Amino acid sequence: MDLKKVVITGGPSTGKTSVIENLERKGYHCVHELIRSMTSSEKNENDAPDFAVNPIVSVKDPKKFNQNLLDGRIKQYTDADSTTEEIVFFDRGIPDVHAYMNCFGQTYSEAFEKPCYTYRYEQILLMPPWKEIHVVDNERFESFEEAERIYQHLKTTYEQVGYTITIVPTGTIEERTDFILKQLNLK
Repeated sequence: MDLKKVVITGGPSTGKTSVIENLERKGYHCVHELIRSMTSSEKNENDAPDFAVNPIVSVKDPKKFNQNLLDGRIKQYTDADSTTEEIVFFDRGIPDVHAYMNCFGQTYSEAFEKPCYTYRYEQILLMPPWKEIHVVDNERFESFEEAERIYQHLKTTYEQVGYTITIVPTGTIEERTDFILKQLNLK
C-alpha cells in the first residue's frame, strides 16, 4: 500500500484549516500549517516588528524565517512516511514557500526551489479566494486583493513544478470535504 500525500492549499482565508479540521474529525491523518505558530513566536520576541503584511516580509530576518518554514515543511513531509495511514492531508505544501517568496518579490537561491522537485505530493487541491469568508486576524494580515495575488502565485508555482491542480469549489465545510473525498475516491 502506497502512502498518498495530498496538499490542501490556497491564499489566506480560503477555508483550508476548517476543511483540514473536518477531515481530521472524520479520522483522516492531517498535518497542520506551521506558519501561524511561527508568526506567533516571532511576534512574542521583545524586539518584534509590527506586522502589517504577510509574516515572510514582516519578520526581522525574512530569509531565515523562510528557511525555517521550508525546513519545517520538509520535516512534516518526511515524518508522514512513518504513518500507517493510506493518506495524509497537508495544510500547505513545500512549494507554498517558493510561491509566497515569488509573490512578495523576495530573492532566493536554488536551495528554495529544489525541494519542490525532490519532495512530491500525489495531489494538489487549491482553494480559491472567497471574499465572504476573508478575515484579518493576529496571524493573518493580507487584504482580499493580496489573497487573490497569493492564490495566483500558488497556482503558477505548483503548475511550474509539474503539478496538475484541482480547484476546490466554494461551499460549506461539509460540501468541500465531500468534494475532496470524492476526488480521491474515498467516498
